[in-house]
Amino acid sequence: MRHKISGRKFDRPSDARRALLKGLVSDFIRHESMRTTEPKAKEIRPICEKMITLGKDGTVHARRQAFAYINDKDVVKKLFDEIAPRFATRPGGYTRIIKLGPRLGDGASMAQIELVEMAK
Repeated sequence: MRHKISGRKFDRPSDARRALLKGLVSDFIRHESMRTTEPKAKEIRPICEKMITLGKDGTVHARRQAFAYINDKDVVKKLFDEIAPRFATRPGGYTRIIKLGPRLGDGASMAQIELVEMAK
């Protein structure tokens, strides 16, 4: 039984899994929408939400915390200058996952994760 065990392993060693998640989060913030497998989308969702919450804080400390995870100056700049101000009044729930059905090649369940657009 998997009681109180969080996170998926994706059949990878921990360093490769960490690198995979960092890359997915960075690409998601860069493009604001991403098509990937459903488990990967579900795994990066809380990380992306935390990054946007850091962006809303806007302090130097929060920027350094985000940079420690994302490691791309342009993506962190976009997160703090463009994405976070859009969600300034929203208390959470910045992303949505839309299920797309099975992938043709191997039947993996696909999903699209995207930012919830805020009304202007």
